[in-house]
Amino acid sequence: MKITMIGTGYVGLVSGACFADFGHDVVCVDKDAGKIAAIEAGRMPIFEPGLDQLVGNNAEAGRLTFTTDLAAGVKGADAIFIAVGTP
Repeated sequence: MKITMIGTGYVGLVSGACFADFGHDVVCVDKDAGKIAAIEAGRMPIFEPGLDQLVGNNAEAGRLTFTTDLAAGVKGADAIFIAVGTP
C-alpha cells in the first residue's frame, strides 16, 4: 500500500516510520525544507527512542521517502493521513 503522511512531527514522522516498517511504501511530506533535509541526514526533529534507527532502516530499504512537494507526495497514494499541528 502507498501511504502519504502530511506532516513530520510527533504523529506524522513516527506513524510514517512505523507504517514503512510494516512493509508499506510511505512518503512523508512537510513544507519545511530544512526539516526534511535534517531527517534525510539522520537528524530527527523530535525525540522518540529508536526513531532515528527506524527511519534510517526504512529509508535505506526504499520504503520511506521525504519531500516538500505535496502534489508529488499524494500522487497515487492509497491512503493519506494529515498529521499537522492544530491551533
